[in-house]
Amino acid sequence: MPSFDKKEQTLDPENWDDLISLGHNMLNDMMGFLRNVRNHNIVPIPDEVTATIQEPLPLNPQGYERTYKEFLQNVLPYPVPGVHPCFWGFVMGTGSPLGVLAEMLAAAMNSNGPNYFAPFHIERQVIEWLKEVMHFPQEASGVLVSGGSMANFTGLAVARNAKSGVDIKKRGLQGIPDKMVLYALTEAHKCITRAVELLGLGSEALRLIPVDEHFKIDLTELQEAIDNDMKAGFRPFCIIGNAGSVNTGAFDDLNGLADLCKKHDLWLHVDGAFGAWAKLSSTHRQYTRGMDRADSLAFDLHKWMYMPYEIGCTLVRDKEAHCKTFIYEAEYLEDIFERHDPTNYSVQLSRNFKALKPWMLLKADGLEKYAQLIQQNIDQAYYLAELVNKSPELELVAPVSLNIVCFRYFDSHLSDNDLTELNKQILLHLWLSNLVPSYTTLNGKYTLRVCITNHRSERQDFDRLVTEVIKLGKSLMQNP
Repeated sequence: MPSFDKKEQTLDPENWDDLISLGHNMLNDMMGFLRNVRNHNIVPIPDEVTATIQEPLPLNPQGYERTYKEFLQNVLPYPVPGVHPCFWGFVMGTGSPLGVLAEMLAAAMNSNGPNYFAPFHIERQVIEWLKEVMHFPQEASGVLVSGGSMANFTGLAVARNAKSGVDIKKRGLQGIPDKMVLYALTEAHKCITRAVELLGLGSEALRLIPVDEHFKIDLTELQEAIDNDMKAGFRPFCIIGNAGSVNTGAFDDLNGLADLCKKHDLWLHVDGAFGAWAKLSSTHRQYTRGMDRADSLAFDLHKWMYMPYEIGCTLVRDKEAHCKTFIYEAEYLEDIFERHDPTNYSVQLSRNFKALKPWMLLKADGLEKYAQLIQQNIDQAYYLAELVNKSPELELVAPVSLNIVCFRYFDSHLSDNDLTELNKQILLHLWLSNLVPSYTTLNGKYTLRVCITNHRSERQDFDRLVTEVIKLGKSLMQNP
């Protein structure tokens, strides 16, 4: 028999009052951090701080207070600057103060459980709301996942299985007589290629179709590629449409893609990682026409819905095909999970309580508030484009479709290589000035890329951005 002479251990504190006091300090500090975020300098973590973090595995306790002090000194001052009002680099959401509290509540509940507890029903309700927003049928299925990569993977996994023509879970890709191929535009996000590779199809199966002058998939080229593959004995099974490309924000002709899919009996998957939320815009919702005809739709809530990471979603029109792709029967699960539990719609069996964030935030702020913020970001993008067009020193490199503005400093006396080097230098100096766009290359032109999914940005920030780019361009040309 084991001996219990010593007191049994727990991770609960010996003194709850001390931890509660520390917790209040943490909450005050984090709310103060967000309240004053505009005044924070965007600083990469210094080498000496990195060296401090690199330490041996801690075997003995150092206590709550000391650990939190190290967080304040070595972690909090050097975040990825997504919460800053002038961060427009990656397609990142900015989170919200209430979202912080929702994450705390979900962590305290630490839920990963069956359908006879509240989290299951909260997620089910959130999925119903998301289907309503995206105009998916009531009988469709949906699941919350970590983000756009997993949302796209999930939709494409269902597409592969549904269109394989065999019991692919039993026979695998080896059981398919014809090689399966699918189609996306050259501007597709790289997570699409990763998903295709992980699904065992191989990147060669992904046909990347050129874009037109508006950075949309070329439907004529797409039709020709499908015809050629069918003649060559391949099995086309899916077209991936873009609802807001990551480089320019361009939307494919989703109705045109849906018509092609209907014509050839193909699956239409739409990557709407952030652009799907244009559905809420009063001026640009028409761009999403045809999105509701998709067989599967991937999108995030931690991007243009400003919720804390991680939370994405996949909606699938054919609920049974969705379930068949992921469900596995196991005796130890039979009395815990029902057939249409979220665990049967994704890779994960262990799942945190993601649904609490959207449930609380949508109830607290209302969908209309988010619609106003999305429209505000679109208006800011067109305002920035107007500033660029009015400035002789700047050039708009791509049409503004949504909330992304691609432009560069331009001087007709400079070669393309010199313009590239100049704009690279401008970008580096902008970061040092707490202005954070990113970059991309469009039609061979290196361009500054401003992606506005930030509820803290103000019009004055874009005035400052344009002024700073022009000032830096002139200065760097005079003093290269």
